Amino acid sequence: MLLRVLFDGEQKYVRLSDLTFDTFMKEVCLKFNIPEGRQPDLKVFDQSDTEFDGEVFEEIVKESPGTFKVMLSKEELAGGPSRVQPRPFTADKVLSDEDVEAAIAVLKHSADEDTIREKMKATFIYRQPMVNNEKRAGDVFSVFPRFLDTPGLIEQDFRLLFGEATANKFLEKWANDLKTKVITESHGLVPTTELLDLMRNAESTAEIENGWDSDMSAILLLLHLLPPSAKGRKRPGKVSACQAVQHLIRFIKTGTSVQQHLDNISQSSQPYLLAQGPARSSIHTFFIVIDKYALPCKATGSVGALDELFKAHYVFGTSYSSSLAKISTGHTRSLETVALALRGHIITDNRYWFQDRIKGRLVL
Repeated sequence: MLLRVLFDGEQKYVRLSDLTFDTFMKEVCLKFNIPEGRQPDLKVFDQSDTEFDGEVFEEIVKESPGTFKVMLSKEELAGGPSRVQPRPFTADKVLSDEDVEAAIAVLKHSADEDTIREKMKATFIYRQPMVNNEKRAGDVFSVFPRFLDTPGLIEQDFRLLFGEATANKFLEKWANDLKTKVITESHGLVPTTELLDLMRNAESTAEIENGWDSDMSAILLLLHLLPPSAKGRKRPGKVSACQAVQHLIRFIKTGTSVQQHLDNISQSSQPYLLAQGPARSSIHTFFIVIDKYALPCKATGSVGALDELFKAHYVFGTSYSSSLAKISTGHTRSLETVALALRGHIITDNRYWFQDRIKGRLVL
C-alpha cells in the first residue's frame, strides 16, 4: 500500500508491506532520513490536523485516505539537526565497558588538554546514544563535564560526525563572498533605524563605537532578509528580526558574572551565544549557553563563534528555538536557515529550500 506523507515541507509516497503503525513509522524514518532514535518523538496527523496513534491507525488509513502529516514533537514544525545524517564513524579502537568507565574517570580529573581530547575522542561513539536520547541527554554535562571548561571539544565531535571538509565550509564561504552578498542584498530592503545601523557597521572597516562588529552585524542582517517567523498556534503573531536576535546572541559586559547570567534564566531556551566584552563591538569571550550551562567557545571572533553555535546543535542533538522555527509557508527564519544560508548548506548539497527566497538572488 502507498501512503502520501508530508514531513518538513517535503511530500513523498511511503510504501507499506504491512498496514501497522510501527511499520508506517519505520518507513517514514527511512524515507525522510530521520534517525531511528527520533521515532518516539514523531507525531502523526490526518487531513483535519487531528493527531492519531497506532490504536486507530488502520481505521484512519482505510476511512480517510489522503496526505498524512508527520512532525517531531519537540518542535512546532520539524527541522533542525535531526534531519541531517552524519557520516559513518569507525572508532580506532573498540573499548570495553571497563575501558569506557576508566576513560570517563580520567576525563573528570585530568588537567592535561591533550589527554582530555584523546579520551573525549575515544568515548565519542559511546556518547552518541546519550545525546540522542531525550531522557539521557540532560546527563551529558555531568558525565562529560570537560565540555564546560575545555574549548574545542564541540568542534572535535562535529568533525568526527561530518568530516574535515564539512567542518570548514562555513568559514571558507564567509571569507570568500557570503558576507558581501548579504550586505549587497540588504540595500534592497525598506530602511529602518536598526537595519541602517547594522548596514553601516557591517560595511565599516574601522573600529565600531556602537553596536556589533562588522561580521556579526552582517550575520544579523540576514535575519532582516528573511520573512518574519510565526510564533505558533498558541501564541499568535510574528517574531521580528529584532526579537529573533535574542534567540541567537546576547551580550554581557566584562566583569559581569556568567554564572549570574545563567542563574537569571527563568525559562528553557535552546542554545544561543553569550558574548562578553567591554562593548558589543569588542568581544573577548564567547560562550554557548545550553540548559543553564555555559560552554566556552574556542573562537574569539564572531564568525567562528557562530560556527561553533550551529555545530553544537548537531553535536548535542538539540532542536531550534520555536521563535525561529520554520513556518508553514516554507519561508524561514530558523537557526538552521541562518546556518545553512551562511554555510552554503554545509551538510547536504540540496539547495531547494532557498530557490524562492530573497527573489532567488542570494544564491550560494
